[in-house]
Amino acid sequence: MADIEKTNSNYRPRIDIASPMILSKLGHELPRSKPESDNKKSWVVKFDEGDPDNPKNFKTSYKVFLTFQMSMLALSGSLGSSIVSPGQSKIESQLNVGAEVATLTLSLFVLGWAFGPMIWASISETYGRKWGMLPAVFAYGLFSIGSATSKNIASVLVTRFLGGIFASAPISNVPAALGDMFTPRTRGTAMTFVSLCIVGGPTIGPIIGAALTVNSHLRWRWTEYLDAIFVFSIFALALLALPETYAPVLLKRKAERLRNQTGEQRYWHPHEKERINLNNILTKHLSRPIRLVYFTLEAFPIVFNDQRGYSLLVSTLPFLGVFVGVCSALVVNLGNQPRYAQAVEKNNGKPVPEARLPPMIIGGVFLVGGLFWFGWTANPKYSWALPVVAGGFIGAGFNIVFQQCLNFLVDMYGVFAASAVSANTMLRSLIACGLPLAARPMFDNLGVGPGCSLLGGIAVLALPVPLLLLKYAPSLRRRSRFVS
Repeated sequence: MADIEKTNSNYRPRIDIASPMILSKLGHELPRSKPESDNKKSWVVKFDEGDPDNPKNFKTSYKVFLTFQMSMLALSGSLGSSIVSPGQSKIESQLNVGAEVATLTLSLFVLGWAFGPMIWASISETYGRKWGMLPAVFAYGLFSIGSATSKNIASVLVTRFLGGIFASAPISNVPAALGDMFTPRTRGTAMTFVSLCIVGGPTIGPIIGAALTVNSHLRWRWTEYLDAIFVFSIFALALLALPETYAPVLLKRKAERLRNQTGEQRYWHPHEKERINLNNILTKHLSRPIRLVYFTLEAFPIVFNDQRGYSLLVSTLPFLGVFVGVCSALVVNLGNQPRYAQAVEKNNGKPVPEARLPPMIIGGVFLVGGLFWFGWTANPKYSWALPVVAGGFIGAGFNIVFQQCLNFLVDMYGVFAASAVSANTMLRSLIACGLPLAARPMFDNLGVGPGCSLLGGIAVLALPVPLLLLKYAPSLRRRSRFVS
């Protein structure tokens, strides 16, 4: 039977083309199946070229509008730190507390800045920038009202501390959000205006607070009411007009949309697995990770109110000198942009963090010079103009250093910038929270001249830091697994 079948002319051997053994005997090249991991990677969702959903492709005019919103959010967080400080004497008398306890209204707010960022960075890098900022901003407005309506010092201090925790959200997240929208070449310009709001808020806060405190119809409680009004106004604008900008969250949403639209369930993005828990707050967001200005600002009431006898409102006007200096820093910061753009172009469009450092040397010199100048011209025998101009150099120096630090961190850490900036904010705030308490005793015992000289000496020690970073930062970055 088998022989008959073999000689049958209609017989054809059945070849299973799926059989690797037969294909190899016939001389055909075996198709190589891709590993499962390679197949999975091919379905990872990315932004297309010129994708309108990519924040880096937003129109310039739209980016300017978003930068304005974010700058105002940052200002809302920084303004509240010092707006109540002119009312400390009224708080002392109305709530029957001493000067040191009244000073805690500032210190505890700044301490809140230290604890908040590790929470908001975690939320921002898991659920997006809007969730990392807007709920916190709204809560901050509520605590401002709580401070305004408090009937005892305990309530004031608790609401100020909690307000500081929530106010830190935009301060730590806005610089990272700018990194979502702008390329390294253009980010510095936007960061200039955000840093102006972060640094400028504490300098104009005392002026606004003094104007409200001396008004017999308003008094110190209205410093908190006005702060809440401003916070809620900016919150309403951002809630309606601020889009999500964090690329991993946008790509996660795109993957979900493609699965729903096409029915193809293999579309995915790694960020879909991100979740917040206590472990990744402590290990991921916290480990990715000196504020002389607050110390210096405490000297202004002593120099102009105590020693020169100016009224409360007039004694806060010299803060305008600091604010003018903060604004003047824009010249140096913007002037560095062409040089930085050339460095990025030579690096094939990639960030060059070290190119942010040279302006810090200029800022450091301004800050040190301003501190010594202010201290030794504060005596009433000298014209009021001399310490005011010195305050301008202090403001300019601090803002130059501050803005370049933000740019440096965002350049280095990329999508992890919120964690890096939050770690920076936490360190600065931890150091700064105790300075207002120590400032007056130091200036009273040493005098303004020696006290400011001490601060200037500390600042001198930091002058070589940019030079050291220029030399060693590249090797340090290569050792970090979080650096972009």
